[in-house]
Amino acid sequence: MKIYHLILAAGLVAGGYFIRKGLVENKAETATTEASADETTTPNSETYTTVKDSRAQNIAPVTRVFDSEAATIELFEKAVPSVCFITTLNVRQDYWSRNIEEQPSGTGSGFIWDKEGHIITNFHVIQGGDRATVTLADRKTYDAEIVGVAPEKDLAVLKIKAPASSLKPLPVGTSHDLKVGQYAFAIGNPFGLDQTLTTGVISALGREIKSVNGRAIRDVIQTDAAINPGNSGGPLLDSSGRLIGVNTQIYSPSGASAGIGFSIPVDEVNWVVPDLIKYGEVRRPVLGLSLLPGYYAKGMSDGGLIIAEIVKGGPAAKAGLKAISQDRGGRWVPGDVIKSINGVKVEDYNDLVLALEKYQPGQKVKLSVERDGSIRTVEIVLASSAELK
Repeated sequence: MKIYHLILAAGLVAGGYFIRKGLVENKAETATTEASADETTTPNSETYTTVKDSRAQNIAPVTRVFDSEAATIELFEKAVPSVCFITTLNVRQDYWSRNIEEQPSGTGSGFIWDKEGHIITNFHVIQGGDRATVTLADRKTYDAEIVGVAPEKDLAVLKIKAPASSLKPLPVGTSHDLKVGQYAFAIGNPFGLDQTLTTGVISALGREIKSVNGRAIRDVIQTDAAINPGNSGGPLLDSSGRLIGVNTQIYSPSGASAGIGFSIPVDEVNWVVPDLIKYGEVRRPVLGLSLLPGYYAKGMSDGGLIIAEIVKGGPAAKAGLKAISQDRGGRWVPGDVIKSINGVKVEDYNDLVLALEKYQPGQKVKLSVERDGSIRTVEIVLASSAELK
């Protein structure tokens, strides 16, 4: 330790000598430099602050090493008032006192959809809860009404009675035109730590995950922006601060973020949420039939979906489609096999549902159907799921 101090001291003495010598020899030059110090900037002056300016202001400013740093700060400050903290509660009765009390059962994230107080979150965030509360960025908490749920999309809409001045909806972007490599920003409440920002990029597009009821959710966004338990239901934003997805799941052996998170694309949110607000459910287009599991048609050429039953008075019945049936001798008579919808091949029920999601009730679609070994095209007018309950 003593040897170290000696070396350091010697260095300071020698350094002092050379510094003083330099100051004497360059006195005139130093005076000129000092006179213009306030105007001196470092290389790439647009993205770096000057040391002289920082000290003169007697503050510790944000070092703008990259322009994106200031942009990220601005994005967060604009978006965070739109992000909320969701708590679900369950009613419990004390075994001994028989008193009724509420206990928190889970937490998650959400965001403001409109000035009417609609809040978007994941279905699994509120699943199993008897009641939910929403805490806004101003720390005020409101009781939430469940407006509608779509378990097959892992989406839910809540509503709170908050002043319009406290409701700042997020600007909504698009997801069909996203590119891998774009910046992505997630804001939420991981592990209950509210108003947490994580950053990354869009790692992949077109992923498929399963919803809580086992239905496939397609065209999902994959991101490496850290998503942890509690982030569910929160927004994924692009570099303009626009909503591009709803954070919903992670892939992780440990349960914490492993850099693989998934978000429901905003294009899907855009057509699901209006139905949930208006009807409390997704009113999807339907054909008015039920199907045998896809593996029953695996032995057939090109596969397909075998029609098991047809709803009386529904679109399939009106189009003359046939389901499997039994003749007088008890033998099974094959029904029609759906091969494709408007040219999109269908091999299982999920394929059918996802193909129909592109259309609205009342629209016409063309089905390619196999009957008795031959293929024919049938035109069908889609009905609403609400009409054929």
